[in-house]
Amino acid sequence: MKTDLNKPRGIIKSITGENWSLTRSAPSRDLSFFVEHYWSVRWDMREAGPMVQENLPYPSVHLVFEKNNTKIFGVVSGRFAQRLEGEGRVFGIKFRPGAFYPFYKRSLSEITDKTIRVEEVFGIPTEPLEREVFELNSESDLVQFAENLLYERLPDQDETITWINDLTEKVSNDRSILKVEDLVKLSGMNKRSLQRVFNQYVGVGPKWVINRYRMFEILDRITKDTDWVELALELGYFDQAHFIKDFKRMVGKSPEEYSKSIPET
Repeated sequence: MKTDLNKPRGIIKSITGENWSLTRSAPSRDLSFFVEHYWSVRWDMREAGPMVQENLPYPSVHLVFEKNNTKIFGVVSGRFAQRLEGEGRVFGIKFRPGAFYPFYKRSLSEITDKTIRVEEVFGIPTEPLEREVFELNSESDLVQFAENLLYERLPDQDETITWINDLTEKVSNDRSILKVEDLVKLSGMNKRSLQRVFNQYVGVGPKWVINRYRMFEILDRITKDTDWVELALELGYFDQAHFIKDFKRMVGKSPEEYSKSIPET
C-alpha cells in the first residue's frame, strides 16, 4: 500500500506564515500496512495571535499526542477546526482506512466523531506516554517512539484492510465513481455487505467516503472563476441546488462564499 506524503487535501481554511510548520514522515516497511504516516505540527503564535485551520479529514483514525489532551480520534465526519495559540506542538499517528480495527477489535462506527483514551485500546496509561513524547524533540526520535509503541502491540494483518485501501484509492483517483452502486460493481460485494464492512472497519459508510473524496477534488479545483453548474454536473450532481447544499453542509459556507475567501495568487 502506498504512503501519500504529498500536499494535504481538504484544507478549508489554512494557516499562513512562518510561525507554524507541518512535518509528515513515512512509517517503516513493517508498519506501513497499518500506518499511513506520522505527523507533527509546531507553532509559535505569541506575536501573531491565535489562528484557526479548518479541514475535511480523511476516513482515518488518529492517535494524537498533545499536552494534557492525548487521545485517539475516530473518523471525523464533518469539518475539523484546530485553534493554535501561544507556543506548542502536537504529534500524531495517522492509521490507514480500516487499519485501526485490528487494534480496537470492535466496530469503528462506535468511535466516529468521538475520542477515546489510549489505555482503552493499548492497555497502558496515557500520562507516561505523553511525558515521553514531550521529552523528545527531533522528528526522527518521535517516529521511533511511535514505531516502538506499535511494534510491541502489533496485531495480525487483516487482508480486509488491503481490500478497503484498494477501494479507497480507486475512489480517490477515479472521478467516475460517484455513487455507492459504482463501488458495489468494483468490490464484487452487494450493497448491504459493503456498507456493513465499511462501518465496521472504517467507521463510516462507502457513500461518505465517495462524497468526501469528491469534495476534496472540488476544493482542489475551485477558483474565483469556477463554473458551478459545469462542476456540479461533472461530479455527478443532478442539479446545482443539490451541489450547493452538499458543499455548504460539509464546508460551512456556500461555494460562492468559499471562492471569495481564496487568496489571490
